[in-house]
Amino acid sequence: MSIADNKKAFHDYFIEERFEAGLVLEGWEVKAIRAGRVQLKEAYVVVKNGAVYLIGCHISPLPTASTHIHPDPTRSRKLLLHAAEINKLIGKTERAGFTLVPLDMHYSKGRIKLEIGLAKGKKQHDKRAAEKDREWQREKQRLVRSAQH
Repeated sequence: MSIADNKKAFHDYFIEERFEAGLVLEGWEVKAIRAGRVQLKEAYVVVKNGAVYLIGCHISPLPTASTHIHPDPTRSRKLLLHAAEINKLIGKTERAGFTLVPLDMHYSKGRIKLEIGLAKGKKQHDKRAAEKDREWQREKQRLVRSAQH
């Protein structure tokens, strides 16, 4: 079940490969995510010192959060991946010009997971072509529906 999607990622990037990563979260963050108070729109993923981090993901704290903790809604959150996956990501992002983008936050066996994509940026003409293709698909569906009636 999806918690939050990053639709902008599919608009701005070609997604080559997907990885599922666990997140290191604090208690208040888990509660806020379960309440749906998370936003992936401005988020991105970086590799620092052999570890992968989610940066810019906004998790709004619940108003009932404890008074003795000071929630930071946009703190960097570590992503949990296997060492082989991290090495693969490091190689691709440093050499091949790929970037890492968060695609989807979801539950898997009761745990909160983040799907990240190994992506290449789209140029403006690619975006236009994709939009034109989407419109043509919609138009085809419309024509098929009208022909059936």
